[in-house]
Amino acid sequence: MKLSRKIDSTSGQSGATLIEAIVTMAVLGTIAIAFLSGLATTSRARFLADEQSTAESLAQSQMEWVQSADYATSYSPGPINSGKDYTNYAVTIGAVPLHDPDEGIQKITVTVQYSGEPVVKLEGYKVDR
Repeated sequence: MKLSRKIDSTSGQSGATLIEAIVTMAVLGTIAIAFLSGLATTSRARFLADEQSTAESLAQSQMEWVQSADYATSYSPGPINSGKDYTNYAVTIGAVPLHDPDEGIQKITVTVQYSGEPVVKLEGYKVDR
């Protein structure tokens, strides 16, 4: 006696339907978009932190430049490194006497800009010694 099983195409076979495949692709697409969005946000945050750190370093070195210069009514920015880290940075230095007439104390303001936008403003004082 020979046993044979007849396989019915509708009985108990499982397989991915077109709708299941579309839903799976949509879920994977959503996950990929969220992942790429996170990468873009992290990259932008890293760039801003690097920009801020470079500007703070530049502002501090310019303040030291002014502190070491002779007492004057205005100050030119000191030399800025020509390396790629300082590309697109600009510095302005303001000096305002605290008293009128000038009694030998100035408030110094160093402003660092990146691509024309202010990034850091550092204030300090200079005394005529």
